[in-house]
Amino acid sequence: MSNDEYDSPWKEAIETYFQECIEFFFPVAGEGIDWKRGYTFLDKELQQVVRDAELGQRFVDKLVQVWRLNGEERWVLIHLEVQSNEETNFAQRMYVYHYRLFDRYNRSIASLAVLGDDRPTWKPDQFSDELWGCEIKFKFPIVKLLDYSQQWTELEASSNPFATVVMAHLKAKETRQDNQRRKQWKVDLTKRLYEKGYQREDIINLFRFIDWVMRLPEDLENSFWQEVTQYEEEKKMPYITSVERRGIEQGIKQGIEQGLEEGKRQVLIESLQVCLELKFGSEALTILPEIAQIQNVEILSAILASIKTVNNLEELRQIYQ
Repeated sequence: MSNDEYDSPWKEAIETYFQECIEFFFPVAGEGIDWKRGYTFLDKELQQVVRDAELGQRFVDKLVQVWRLNGEERWVLIHLEVQSNEETNFAQRMYVYHYRLFDRYNRSIASLAVLGDDRPTWKPDQFSDELWGCEIKFKFPIVKLLDYSQQWTELEASSNPFATVVMAHLKAKETRQDNQRRKQWKVDLTKRLYEKGYQREDIINLFRFIDWVMRLPEDLENSFWQEVTQYEEEKKMPYITSVERRGIEQGIKQGIEQGLEEGKRQVLIESLQVCLELKFGSEALTILPEIAQIQNVEILSAILASIKTVNNLEELRQIYQ
C-alpha cells in the first residue's frame, strides 16, 4: 500500500479522534491540554507556512490550536507528523516547520512525530547544527508504531480508539504479501470493535480505517463480509453491513439503474453524494463540487461504480480528469 493510500485513513482518524490520539501517543502533552476549551485544526495555516519548505515527502501532518491546562490564558500549536517511510532529512524538516511556525505565530510549539515506517532502528528525534561556536539543537518526541508490536496484549486491552488504529496499521503492513492472513486479521479486528463495547458511531468510524488499510481481493472480501454479516446478526447489531457496505452497494446500484435508464443525471449526483460521504466522511466535501459539474452520465456512472475499489479521493479524480 502506498503512502497516499495510508494518508486518507490516518488523516480522518486524527481529525475524528484528535484528543484520543494525543492521549494515546503523547500522554504528557495530553495531560497538559485543557480539552474542555476545545481545539482548532489549522491545516491551511500550516500549508501557508511550509509550502516553500518541501524537504521531503510528507505522509500526514496536522497543525492544531489547543489551550494549556495551567491556568494561563494562552495557547500552543501542536504540529503532529505521521511519517510512513524512512526519510534522511526528516529531523531537519521537523526543525524547519517548527521555527517557521514559531516565527509566524510567536507561540510555543510542540512538534510531535508518529513514525509508521518498517525499519525498527530508524528513530530520528533531534536535529542539530553547529558552526564556530554557534549551535542549534532541536529535540522532539516521537513514537514508533513498530514498537507497539511488542505490546500487543496492551493494545488489545485498550479502549482508546487509537489502539485499534495502530493494530490495523501494523497488521496491514505485516500481511501485505499474505491476503489470507490479512482477511483473518480484518475479521478479528472488526469483531473486536463490538467486543470492546464501542458505540455505533465509533464502530463505523474505526471500521472505515480498518477497511481502508486492509484491502482484500474480491473473493476474500466477499468471504470477509459473509463472516461479518453473520457475526452482526448474532450480535443483533448490523452497524457495518447496513451502513458501510450495503449502503454503498445499494447506492451504486440504484444510481446506475435510475441514472442510466431514466436519464436522470441528478439521481446519479445524489447517489454519489451519499456513497462518498459513507466511504470518505467529511473529506468527500472537497470533491463533491467538482463532480457536480460533470454533465456526462456515463462518466458519473463510472465514478459511482469505482467508489468501492478506490482507496482515496485522488484515485477517484483520475477517473474523470
